Amino acid sequence: MAYLNKVMLIGNLGKDPVISASPNGRKRVTFSLATSRRYKDNNGEMKEQTDWHNIVGWGKTADVFEQLGIHKGMSLYVEGSLTNRSWTDQNGQKRYSTDVNMDTFQLLTPRNQNGGSFQSGGFNQSSNFNQSNGYSQSSAPAYDAPMPEGDEDLPF
Repeated sequence: MAYLNKVMLIGNLGKDPVISASPNGRKRVTFSLATSRRYKDNNGEMKEQTDWHNIVGWGKTADVFEQLGIHKGMSLYVEGSLTNRSWTDQNGQKRYSTDVNMDTFQLLTPRNQNGGSFQSGGFNQSSNFNQSNGYSQSSAPAYDAPMPEGDEDLPF
């Protein structure tokens, strides 16, 4: 029997990514990604539900995040797998978290948006990063659906 653990998300960063090192010195980038969906409730009214996803990337991915200057509000396509972890907090309570272990990502925000502080450093917005293969150019974006025109669709 075959098994599959794959996640694909398109959303906006809720905070600036945090780049740190694990105890063994391996570089790590963590951030939260907001995804939204619209639905009709029992009264027929349109509602919007925003979900927040914890994303973790390792090694070269963290380097690329630094080089691209990825920050809060930017749109990303993220692909990876779900991982579960648990720990005991300071009060002795067991805590649980489900994270997305990022394998690849693609920056969807054009350079001239979000204050224009995006420094490409030789990478362009239609490029994607694959953890196993490194950085590769792509002429076609990963997602062809139209992006919202205004900020009214952003969950923050």
